[in-house]
Amino acid sequence: MKLSRPVSWFLLAFGVWSWVIWVTFVKNLVKDSSGLAFDGGHPTAYFWVHLLLAVVSFVLGTIIGGIGLRGLRALRRTS
Repeated sequence: MKLSRPVSWFLLAFGVWSWVIWVTFVKNLVKDSSGLAFDGGHPTAYFWVHLLLAVVSFVLGTIIGGIGLRGLRALRRTS
């Protein structure tokens, strides 16, 4: 399957966006002082669930961004 240039750029941008958003979220999660993420210094279920969401988003963002990058490289080779 051949991806168009706009689709490839969109997928790459989505992958980068996913990393930026979730890295920021994880930093805020670790620094949480509201008691949601940590209770007495120990991680709560809220922390683990949101960390799992972040890890899955990192993986999917990497895969989707990689597909976009491969699409752009393929377009460059055929030009």
